[in-house]
Amino acid sequence: MSDWEDEYDAHGAAISKPSLVQTVPVKSSRPPSPRGARSRETTSVGAKFGGGSEQWTNRRTRDFESNSADAKNSSYSRSRTGPTGGRGNGDRSGSSAVTLHVDNSLVGRIIGRGGAKIRELEESSGASIKINRGDYDAEVLIFGSCDAQAKAKGMIEDLVHGDSVRGPGCHNGNSNAGNSNAGYQNDSCWPTSAVRAVSAAATTPAPIDWTALRENRDKYEAIKWQDLPTLKKDFYIEAKSVAARSAEEVQIWRKENNNIFVDDLKDEEKRTIPNPVCTFEEAFAHYPGIMENIVRVGFQKPTPIQSQAWPVVLKGIDLIGIAQTGTGKTLSYLLPGFIHMDEQPVRRDRKDGPGMLVLTPTRELALQIEAECSKYSYKGFKSICIYGGGDRKAQIKAVSSGVDIVIATPGRLNDLQMNELINLRSITYLVLDEADRMLDMGFEPQIMKIILDIRPDRQTLMTSATWPTGVRRLAKSYLKDSMMVYVGTLDLAAVNTVHQTVLFVQEEEKKDYVFDFIHRMEPQDKVLIFVGKKIKADDLSSDMCLQGLTVQSLHGDREQCDREEALQDFRDGRVRILVATDLASRGLDVHDITHVFNYDFPRNVEEYVHRIGRTGRAGRSGASVTLVTRDDWRVASELITILERSGQDVPEELVLMAERYEKHRKEKEMFAPREVVSEEAQTGGSDLLKG
Repeated sequence: MSDWEDEYDAHGAAISKPSLVQTVPVKSSRPPSPRGARSRETTSVGAKFGGGSEQWTNRRTRDFESNSADAKNSSYSRSRTGPTGGRGNGDRSGSSAVTLHVDNSLVGRIIGRGGAKIRELEESSGASIKINRGDYDAEVLIFGSCDAQAKAKGMIEDLVHGDSVRGPGCHNGNSNAGNSNAGYQNDSCWPTSAVRAVSAAATTPAPIDWTALRENRDKYEAIKWQDLPTLKKDFYIEAKSVAARSAEEVQIWRKENNNIFVDDLKDEEKRTIPNPVCTFEEAFAHYPGIMENIVRVGFQKPTPIQSQAWPVVLKGIDLIGIAQTGTGKTLSYLLPGFIHMDEQPVRRDRKDGPGMLVLTPTRELALQIEAECSKYSYKGFKSICIYGGGDRKAQIKAVSSGVDIVIATPGRLNDLQMNELINLRSITYLVLDEADRMLDMGFEPQIMKIILDIRPDRQTLMTSATWPTGVRRLAKSYLKDSMMVYVGTLDLAAVNTVHQTVLFVQEEEKKDYVFDFIHRMEPQDKVLIFVGKKIKADDLSSDMCLQGLTVQSLHGDREQCDREEALQDFRDGRVRILVATDLASRGLDVHDITHVFNYDFPRNVEEYVHRIGRTGRAGRSGASVTLVTRDDWRVASELITILERSGQDVPEELVLMAERYEKHRKEKEMFAPREVVSEEAQTGGSDLLKG
């Protein structure tokens, strides 16, 4: 490490030191060193308040000297070994140093990360560069031949924006190559105050008038969106049978159908909440294309959240749908979205971009939603799935050829948006699916950037399995006068159609339990096994293969094509066992999963609810088995709450585990040392010791 590295950290930032007076003696009378020898770099540092001087010596020089017997009588510079080391001869006796003064804030540019930039400057110019940091500015000393000094000086000036370090009468370094050393040094020096003034003038940005910007925001918004076509959002034609239902009948229906609740979140005068529809005909009787697809697919009746959400969405109202996984949230926004796009005043062939955008947290969920769009194929709408890990060129080509529906993960869509490869101004129907999961994965900045390019009078829908603070903030920011439809409660709860079993085991017993479970499976059973780590998914699936079991694994380290193949094999029934991480806990829609096996307990109970929600979907029943070890005792109390809310039996061992953890937590808090001790307490304690 060189001496300038003593004063700067690995990122090139200057380290604060006490104010020191630094001088570098340059003795022109010293005879040239022998070939291969270098003059030692030393800095005599005098303490500001009269302290003795300290010699700062190049560490690399000291290391070299300790390994060379001849080094006792010779001194070496920071240059590499060899005739020149690519940095000139390094001999400071032949010419005096060229000096530049720069502001301390610019030193990092010259040094670079870990000293990379200063090494590059030395290698390119052939000069040796020394930096002495002062209180307000730094002194840059350049040693070497006149040509090398001139070249290094010009490069440094260009690096710190030229005029911020050049004084009057100072010329480009190359033109001064023939000047005398003394004259060169004098021309290149600037007074400290002048350098600071010039640097401040060059780097200080003009102040931003935020008040004026806020006042003119509406005007700027109007200009930005003034050329957009008219938007229509209300397409609901209420059936007579729906309108005839009394408030008491509606209340009874909502209570009997998973205890549905509807709230109007509009701040001003509350609106009339639409009555639920009980059949597909009541919702889509005036849209025969939708009805044909529903009959073709074979649905018998809408789910509770669909029954209440469809009238709200078809009326053009923004919607927040909060429900557990497997309750039919996807169709609650897809079918009204088809009608919304088809009924717009502007013809499809005259639109310059897609009309519907669905944002999802994972590529698996995106592919699943695209499959649902393709299944209904309403009016020939074209859909595309955009996600990271897919063929970017193919996605760009598909977008350029024209699409109606975009299903995307925020990261890849933001990439195309920032490169102006997709037009989002035409979006009139926006869906934020699994919003809580997108926030958990850190996609909020990308979502914000995407929505900036979507017209503000759009219709926006948001679905979520939970209602945490982050989701509430997102809904308040991007939905206008919305209504909320939620099933049962806003508190976290598991699906009632899943029978939950909790087993207490040792860590080393887990494999025996899972293999015993698999050998007891019925021929028609299908199990999704969740593990905590990717390497464990590979390890467990490999052990199963060695025992002759047909199995697939799903986790983030597998290639996208392998992940799609694994999911398709599991969905089609070619394999009945899928080992996965929490990647598959959200949005994975395989209707015939009979069991969920939690080999490892998840990080929190929210993930537990999402895991077991992969079974017991669409009105079917399911079962879950969860292995719990002593290390999981911190979540025992929350797991008890989930079991009680869904009417499950609570094992006595789980209750005892929760009690032990609560006792342990209280004892830990009671005997934990105090972080802050008052000054009086410290004094009193010392007085007692003295007494």
